[in-house]
Amino acid sequence: MLAIFRRSLATWPVRVFFGVLVLSFGLWGVADVIRNLGSDNAVAGVAGQSIEMPELQAAYRRNLSQYSRMRGDTDPSAEIRRTVALQTVSQLITQKALAAAERDLGVTVPDSALSAAVQDIPQFRNASGQYDADLARQVLRNNGMSERSFGDMLRTDLGQRQVLGAVTAGAAAPAELVKRVFESEQEKRIADAVEIPFAAAPAPPEATQTQVERFWANHPEKYSKPEFRRVKAIVLAPATLASEITVTEDDLKGVWEQHKADFNKPERRSVEVVLTQDEAEADRLAGIWSAGADWAAIQQEAAKTAAAPVELTDATRAEFPAPELGDAVFATPLDTVPPPVHSALGWHVLKVVKITDGGAKTFDEARDALRQRAIADKAADLMYDRANRIENLLSSGSTLDTLPGDLGVAAVTGTLDAQGNTLEGLPAPIPGPPELRTALVQAAFAAKPNDPPKLVQAPNAADGSQSFFALVVEQIIPPAPKPLADVADQVRADWTADQKRHEQEATAAKLYASLKNGFTLAAAAEKMGLAVHRLPPTGRDTPPAGFPQPLLAPLFGLKKGEAAMVEANEGFIVAVLAEIVLPDPKADPIGYDKIQQSQSRAIAQDIESVFATAVRDRSHPHVNEAAVASLTASPE
Repeated sequence: MLAIFRRSLATWPVRVFFGVLVLSFGLWGVADVIRNLGSDNAVAGVAGQSIEMPELQAAYRRNLSQYSRMRGDTDPSAEIRRTVALQTVSQLITQKALAAAERDLGVTVPDSALSAAVQDIPQFRNASGQYDADLARQVLRNNGMSERSFGDMLRTDLGQRQVLGAVTAGAAAPAELVKRVFESEQEKRIADAVEIPFAAAPAPPEATQTQVERFWANHPEKYSKPEFRRVKAIVLAPATLASEITVTEDDLKGVWEQHKADFNKPERRSVEVVLTQDEAEADRLAGIWSAGADWAAIQQEAAKTAAAPVELTDATRAEFPAPELGDAVFATPLDTVPPPVHSALGWHVLKVVKITDGGAKTFDEARDALRQRAIADKAADLMYDRANRIENLLSSGSTLDTLPGDLGVAAVTGTLDAQGNTLEGLPAPIPGPPELRTALVQAAFAAKPNDPPKLVQAPNAADGSQSFFALVVEQIIPPAPKPLADVADQVRADWTADQKRHEQEATAAKLYASLKNGFTLAAAAEKMGLAVHRLPPTGRDTPPAGFPQPLLAPLFGLKKGEAAMVEANEGFIVAVLAEIVLPDPKADPIGYDKIQQSQSRAIAQDIESVFATAVRDRSHPHVNEAAVASLTASPE
């Protein structure tokens, strides 16, 4: 049964349903519903309904697994497990309180609405796009769900959507709020800067032996071998169970129907676009761009007339905001500026900067990938059975060496560092997906020598498959400094680079001090023989390519004419804020509309949270703390 619940996390309705549950973690809290129920055998009660232990256990396991995947924490502490348990109780209470509110309000989900929702699920449609009942049953079987349980889950979700949708239907962000957020997010800033690269510093005198020795001694972290650990481990993954699994042609066809869309990828394009309402301005920008100007220069030109420069990355034709723009983008060769394109939004000047080819695979071409997915699906039930056996054996005192040979695990032994590399600098041969490898290495460097092994579930792999491991650290080889004779050349080079850095830091500090004393950047730079150049306009979160990232945060904290000094791009930069360009909603209706929608959604979520809290509190929930504590008495 546990495997069925875990596999069902990959299905469409459960993703939607679980998304609502995860949202409730932060919105609905747990502390205000914790009270004892005395000797009541139920875990909790709300609105005249009880929550029994089996229901809580199933939800708790799903949530704990979700937490582990999201945080990369393969062995949650007792406190984390207790927190997840309490949050799970709160979720179930809220669900039942909302269900009671639905009944009180007379909200029902007719069979026709349920049927329409089922037929609208993409995974239930065949190659021609039509709902296929046989395919739907096969998908449910592959995910360990019955038609009835799936229908009940979907009906509950639809009912709650009706209630919460009615409550939040009128939610809209005030115009002033949208305006302020739009200005904050879309504001551009332009700076004049002087770059002082390390490479331009004069070469210092050659380091003496004393200086080399001192530099080597003062930087042991740069010239030491890392800590290594000798580890013995077992791995349980679909790949280690593959020899026990038979995959039939029907299995492959079932996986093909379920995941066909994954093998048919549309072409995507990345494009730089400037939107303006003036046709003449569009023609002017297109001419400058076609003549060889780069994107930074075009952004500067656009800022002169409040035109809106935008970068759209890896978008399909349908994802472009205007059909005319999408058609033009997909008709334009790479690195070409076509004539401006007009749409309802205005005039678009564009350049295609990247093309990602799409492609469709046939069933035969996808056969190997389908086989791997089928093995992962079939391995799920088998894996959890083996995992339970291993967990029981380890908890009863068995060692990794004394485990039976019929468990389908792979045994590995070796010495590795915190990056998972061997003494020879090669990746350690750890079977299983990359997610398991990362988790195993992290666990090895968190464990103490000869700690008893325990089975740990690794984060899900990219294909959704799960895996487990257990390990023992047999020996810790501490870090050790490398002999100076072995690294002398590297130490000399590092010392020289350090001297150049200090030289350029002093130059930058002198320039920065001149600005503080009233000099303009141009005058101070000319006096020191340095060149000033203007950086391209940048937003808070969307700097143009090549913009010095460390300058971004300080730049948006300056007033016009103020200066900042940062280390970036292998040198120092002294910059003065030259212009602040406030956005015009009329020039960027797409961006303004996106912010209006996002703020309205945030307000709707707040209203939903308040409503759900009120419904829950009105239902007088109570929790049996002893029953919840028993759930987390030992690791799940």
